Parts: sequence; structure tokens; C-alpha cells
Amino acid sequence: MHLTKKLNKVRVWDLPTRLFHWALVLCIVVLAVTATVGGNAMVWHLRLGYAMLTLLLFRLVWGLVGGHWSRFGNFLYAPQHVIDYLRGQGRHEHAVGHSPIGAGSVFAMLALLVAQVGSGLISDDEIAYAGPLTRFVANDTVSLASNYHANIGKWLLLALVLLHIGAIVFYLKRKHNLVGAMLHGDKELAQPAPASRDDLVSRLAALLIFGLCAGLAYWVSTLEAAAAF
Repeated sequence: MHLTKKLNKVRVWDLPTRLFHWALVLCIVVLAVTATVGGNAMVWHLRLGYAMLTLLLFRLVWGLVGGHWSRFGNFLYAPQHVIDYLRGQGRHEHAVGHSPIGAGSVFAMLALLVAQVGSGLISDDEIAYAGPLTRFVANDTVSLASNYHANIGKWLLLALVLLHIGAIVFYLKRKHNLVGAMLHGDKELAQPAPASRDDLVSRLAALLIFGLCAGLAYWVSTLEAAAAF
């Protein structure tokens, strides 16, 4: 008689993390399109830049106080863990949240996005747009930031996005559906694992944090008008 081993259904990705993820995907796509089209589309490029700033600020805070598997401390792996994972000696928790390789991709993505948004805030195309923080930095810094934002950062992000998509396809072929978990939040695991808190209180806390981050991003956007005045 064969017994089917019961799987443990665990809430891994809380709703705020999932909403952040898909809002980030949408922002990246539309920002890339508007930057390519140029012209009047740049108005939306700038607006979405502030939306991206809001999302990044939120994720940085949520990475400290969010659900268990969304916290940076729970997927900040030592080099030996990465080596063991590549050797096929990964730990149980590596299959729950972000694996050591996935964690590296997440941190790299966040770092590049922060660099892209940050460089945009101090960029000046010398035609129609100057970032709201350009008046606070030297002209040489503005030139370097403008060049990075327009000619370097976007290609680094594109390469990382393509690598990310390739990893999703790779794991999907190995019967590990990363997209599904980011849609409904749950994973079925062979062993028990801590669940991420995802109740009404935590969601309201996330909404409050997001609102504060949006307020900060809006304040940054007003510095542009103040500088022009």
C-alpha cells in the first residue's frame, strides 16, 4: 500500500509583497516603453519615476518589518550557503522563500532600480527635464548621473530582467512554479515552514507605510517646481 505524503501549505508571500512585485513589473515595462518613445510620453515617464520611487521606498521598509519571507534578514545568505546551494546541497528554507541565487537576483534588482531612480532624480537632459535634486549636486555629478541613467543603467536592468525571466522558465521546467506563488501567495512544501503574517492588521500597516512613502516621493517631486521658481 502506497501512502501519499501530505504537503504543507504555507503562506510565503504576503499580499503587500505580491502587490509590490506586480506593480514593479508594470512600472518597469511602462517606464521602458515611455523612455523609448520619448516626446510627450516623457511626461508619463517622469510620473512613473516617482511611482517607482514610492515602490522602492516601501520595499526597503517592508524588507525590515514585512512578512517573514519578505524580510531581507531571512534571505541574506552567507557565501557558504550559496556554494552549498550550487553544489546541490541546499537547505530546506532555500525552497521556501528566495533561494540563495534568487536572493542575489532580488538584491541586484533593487540596487539597480535604486541607482536608476536615484540617477534620474539628479539628471538633466539639457532640453526639457532636470531632476528635482540636481541643484543639490555638482555639475559633474549631474553629467555622470545623466549618462548613467540614459546609456548604462537601463541596459543593466534589461539584462537582469531577461536573466530573471530565464530563471523563471528554468524553474518552471523543473516543476517549480515561482509565478504561481507570487500570485496567490502560498507554496506546498514537503516540510513545515514558518508562514508569513498576512492578516488585516499587517495589510493595514503596509497601506500606512505605502502612504508615507508616497507622501515622501510627492515631496521630492515638489522640489523640481521649487527649483524652477
